[in-house]
Amino acid sequence: MRFYLTTHKRHWIKLTDVPLFLKSEHFVAAAKLYPALGPYAVDSGGFTELQRHGRWTRTPRKYVEDLRRIWEHVGPYDWAAPQDWMCEDLIIDGGTAGTQRFAGTHLSVAAHQRRTVANFLELRWLAPDLRIIPVLQGRDLPDYERCVEMYERAGVDLRSEPTVGLGSVCRLQSTQKGAAIVTAMAAHGLRLHGFGFKTLGLQKVGHLLASADSAAWSYHARKRPPIAGHTHKNCANCLPYALNWRTRTLARVATSSQTPQDGDQA
Repeated sequence: MRFYLTTHKRHWIKLTDVPLFLKSEHFVAAAKLYPALGPYAVDSGGFTELQRHGRWTRTPRKYVEDLRRIWEHVGPYDWAAPQDWMCEDLIIDGGTAGTQRFAGTHLSVAAHQRRTVANFLELRWLAPDLRIIPVLQGRDLPDYERCVEMYERAGVDLRSEPTVGLGSVCRLQSTQKGAAIVTAMAAHGLRLHGFGFKTLGLQKVGHLLASADSAAWSYHARKRPPIAGHTHKNCANCLPYALNWRTRTLARVATSSQTPQDGDQA
């Protein structure tokens, strides 16, 4: 499994050869782009777009232009996410979570899935060379099965895709429900990427994923004192901490039982 560190620090691309997962909008705003030392993948920024606006404000053509600029100046990426539509309750219904406000799309899960598939088809038509991946979306297992069927009806052979993203599982990935979704999608013969996976989720189903990404290191760092010798308040934006966390996490996953235990929760 290729495990990407998710970060908003785009300059890390020139500091480490560890796989990174970076948001496309952070590259767009940059005056200077640095060549990548190692592998990386590109997030479309969909969660933030839908959280703030309840819709996509960047057109597919503009997104493709942004991806081409990244490709040309930073180097070929492993893949880029499409402009998909997440299916979490807050994204659809709107509301607040802590200090975060969600505009809400006020659409159905099926509508989000249709828009996700349609966007992938449009992006592939606009830029067949840019390694843009299909992403599965849903709330429950039957939703994900329906999404697979939507791609099939559109003529997309998911089994032949190098990577298929598994969206809207970030808050489910360490639960039995999340494990059932991952297991069922992997049974289709798909090379899955798990978005936003944490340690417990990786211990349960990491063996079923081709790749995963995580920003959990930053959350962990906020709750701990900085590394000895570091002068910042915490290491939530610290590359050495992130690299150490990644090493520890992969070691735990490698030595953990791959059989989910009853009662395991996030």
